[in-house]
Amino acid sequence: MVMVNTLVIVGVGLIGGSVAAAVRERGLARTIVGVGRHLATLERANQLGLIDEVASDPATAYPRADMVIVCTPVQSIAEQVLEAAGYVSPHCVLTDAGSTKQAIVERIEAGLPADRLFVGSHPMAGSEKRGPEHAHARLFEGRLVVVTPTPKTDPEAVQRVCEFWQAVGAKTRLMSPEEHDRAVARTSHVPHLVAAALAGSLPKELHYMTATGFRDTTRIAAGDPELWTAILLQNCESVLDGLASVEEYLRRFRAALNDHDAAALQDLLLEAKRLRDALGS
Repeated sequence: MVMVNTLVIVGVGLIGGSVAAAVRERGLARTIVGVGRHLATLERANQLGLIDEVASDPATAYPRADMVIVCTPVQSIAEQVLEAAGYVSPHCVLTDAGSTKQAIVERIEAGLPADRLFVGSHPMAGSEKRGPEHAHARLFEGRLVVVTPTPKTDPEAVQRVCEFWQAVGAKTRLMSPEEHDRAVARTSHVPHLVAAALAGSLPKELHYMTATGFRDTTRIAAGDPELWTAILLQNCESVLDGLASVEEYLRRFRAALNDHDAAALQDLLLEAKRLRDALGS
C-alpha cells in the first residue's frame, strides 16, 4: 500500500478536497496539510475533516512534505509548483491536477531545480460544482488519471505518482503532455464549448420548456467561467482543431436538412449513435 508521511495539497477545493477525502478514507497519509491563498476555504476543509492542518504560510509545510499535489486553476499551477520546489526536500514528489499539460509542464521544467522531482498528472474526474463541501472520497474510483512524463522526468517519480493515483481508486495512463492536450481538447474542452454555445443560444422566453435532454446536455456549461477561460486559452490550438471537426459535422447535418435528405440525416444520426453506444453508460 502507498503510504505518504506528509501530503501537502495546494488548493483544497473540489479536486483537492476529494484527494484529501480519498487519502483519509484509505489511510494513505499520516498528515494532510492544506495550502492555499484563500484561508476561508482551507478552514472550511479543516472543519469538514478533509485536512489535518491549515498552513497559511507554505514555507512551514513544504519542507515536511513527501508529496505535494497542486490542485489550483491551470494559470496558477506552474508558479505554485516552482514555489514549492524551492522548499521541498529532494525525495519529495511534486505533481498537479491540471486539465492542460503542455504549457504547464514546459514552464515547470524550464524553472525546476535539477534535484527536484515533478510529474504532471490530470485526473479525468470532476464536476461543475466548486469548493471542499462538494468533495467526496470516491470521486476517482474507476476514473482515468493521465500521467504526463517527458524525457526529463525521473522514472521512479512517475511510478510513485501512478501508484498514488491507483491507491485512491483510479486507473492511470502515460501520455506525453502534447498528446494529452490533443486528446482532452476533443473529450473535454470542445464539449464544454459546445454545451456553452447551446446554453447561450437558448432564448429566455423558452427557459420554461427545457427538460431533461437540454439540461443534461448543457450541465457542464455551469462550470466556472474564469477557470474555463484559462483552460481553453492554454489549449487553444487543439481546441480550434476540435471545433473544426464539430463544425464539419454540423455542416453535414445542415446539408442533409436543406436537401430534405432523410437517408443522409439518418446515416449521420446512426453514426453518432454507434459511437456514443460504444462508450457505454
